[in-house]
Amino acid sequence: MNPYVGLVSSLRAAWLTGKTRAAEHRVSQLEALGRFLDEKKQPILDAMASDMRKPLFEVELSEIIIVKNEVNYALNNLSSWMKDEGVDKNLVTQLDTAFIRKEPYGVVLIIGPWNYPLNLILVPLVGAIAAGNCVIIKPSEISSSTEKLVAETLPSYLEKDCFAVVTGGPAEMTQLLENKFDYIFFTGIPQVGKIVMAAAAKHLTPLTLELGGKNPCYVADQSDLQNVANRLVWGRCFNAGQTCVAPDYVLCSAETQEKLLPALRRAITQFFGPEPRESPDFARIISDRQFQRVRALLGSGRVAIGGQTDERQRYIAPTVLADVQPSDPAMQEEIFGPVLPIVTVPSVDEAIAFINRRERPLAVYVFASDSKGTAGWARTTASSASTPSLTAVPASCVAWAWRP
Repeated sequence: MNPYVGLVSSLRAAWLTGKTRAAEHRVSQLEALGRFLDEKKQPILDAMASDMRKPLFEVELSEIIIVKNEVNYALNNLSSWMKDEGVDKNLVTQLDTAFIRKEPYGVVLIIGPWNYPLNLILVPLVGAIAAGNCVIIKPSEISSSTEKLVAETLPSYLEKDCFAVVTGGPAEMTQLLENKFDYIFFTGIPQVGKIVMAAAAKHLTPLTLELGGKNPCYVADQSDLQNVANRLVWGRCFNAGQTCVAPDYVLCSAETQEKLLPALRRAITQFFGPEPRESPDFARIISDRQFQRVRALLGSGRVAIGGQTDERQRYIAPTVLADVQPSDPAMQEEIFGPVLPIVTVPSVDEAIAFINRRERPLAVYVFASDSKGTAGWARTTASSASTPSLTAVPASCVAWAWRP
């Protein structure tokens, strides 16, 4: 018998009582989530330092503050979200009262990844609570210290008959997905996303898949290259590059590549010192498997900056690969590490064509000295976000798609 049948049934029974629909219940659970972030701040910092030596500033910014902002945003807007929304009537409905009522789905499953192991389960959880659902959270087993912290402490803040945490690896997740849920929110790699989507299809369960992608960054010839380099290094090296919206590769002319390289070197030194290995502000790769995968990509093009590795520490230095070819290994998969390939293109039109020939990315970043250089990119390239002159910004946007 499936070991999670009873758990899912108990949460469904709680949801059917209607208790999660009440505004008071939603507010109380959101406030409890806020207390969890405040009271468990130090254990959160410790867990993420253990998992990937994640710097304190990065944890506070990307794992705690963003979630607290989501909690506060939901609390400030919950009453308006819960109101019925009037709609225009047509000939058939003239004598009726027509409105849209936002209903919760029911029992929701949230499956989180290892790279932002708190943010990417708690931000969806905020939306699920605000919408009046019961929730099962499945944190990633790869970020094991954070998984343990969430499993042992979060349930004591939320109502146990409405919220639960399930731990384990692929076997446990497979068994969990055999159950019928009313909504699934998954963040992770496309290969696992296909498995989740197939499982959801068996029950016709709606779902959100937040998957990875190779996010291009175009640098125009007329650009403030030091400013560009600073932003590229920040976006590529934050969390040691293990960010789904990080710039994955650069497209620019051959002339701009040669001018950009010394600017990138200066930015790396400014952010992490002459020896990034010793910097307290530079994280580590999450696992031996991921370390081996990213290190294998260093054979693409030529190593222009960095390239040093330490298997024992799972350390890969901030690295820039120049003269990379589209057929090189670094261009065949999402890098998910502190490695930035540069591919040269003769023109902006060729850069756009290059992007459009590949799988749709999560974000496209464009750097140019004036608005003429960035105009038109959103209309000529397809991505989840098009961001002039800023990197990693889409991940900080309010999660509208998840809200009711």
